[in-house]
Amino acid sequence: MRLGVMVHLAAEAPCASAGRERKQTTDPREQRGCRCRRRRCAGRGQCGPGAREPRRGRHGSVRGPAAHEQALYYQVLNFSMIVSSALMIWKGLIVVTGSESPIVVVLSGSMEPAFHRGDLLFLTNFHDDPIRAGEIVVFKVEGRDIPIVHRVIKVHEKGNGNIKFLTKGDNNEVDDRGLYKEGQNWLEKKDVVGRARGFLPYVGMVTIIMNDYPKFKYALLAVMGAYVLLKRES
Repeated sequence: MRLGVMVHLAAEAPCASAGRERKQTTDPREQRGCRCRRRRCAGRGQCGPGAREPRRGRHGSVRGPAAHEQALYYQVLNFSMIVSSALMIWKGLIVVTGSESPIVVVLSGSMEPAFHRGDLLFLTNFHDDPIRAGEIVVFKVEGRDIPIVHRVIKVHEKGNGNIKFLTKGDNNEVDDRGLYKEGQNWLEKKDVVGRARGFLPYVGMVTIIMNDYPKFKYALLAVMGAYVLLKRES
């Protein structure tokens, strides 16, 4: 009996080893000579002493230098879209209001108590509307880069329809003839940037601070640009 059992076990041993060999050779990794036990290798030859699996995020996205560069490109693209949208909105306001500067900031206290320093003004400049005494206009003077916000106190209309007018700040004691270019006593419609139609109090103080302190302006712009460009997607 013992001899028969031993013969039977000896006959089964080659069959079992052959089954294991067939089982091992059905794995594509073993067929290609890959001894890596990781499923993601799949016999593509991506295993070895120095091989590492790519790092992946929670949703399966690949993380690493390539993903960081891709995120940076997205941030640059988003920043460009924001700037382009802002320019489009500004150009649209120019077309709708007829003013080359639809929004301006009061930089001085010459119009107090009507407007204070830092107030944000909304302007229109429709050429069909005649300028009347008492309304507040924003005008440019030759030789000055910054527009002036003052009130019209006198209007002189000629027979040919040409209108000239004189301005003055509500908080000033004299009119603006001293601010005009030499030899100019009146303003014309071509000098007008816009006429005030509404305002928001003290909203423009940020603009005044950046104008008075250029270093603060550059630092703020640098921080905003770095935040937009370096922010990573969560």
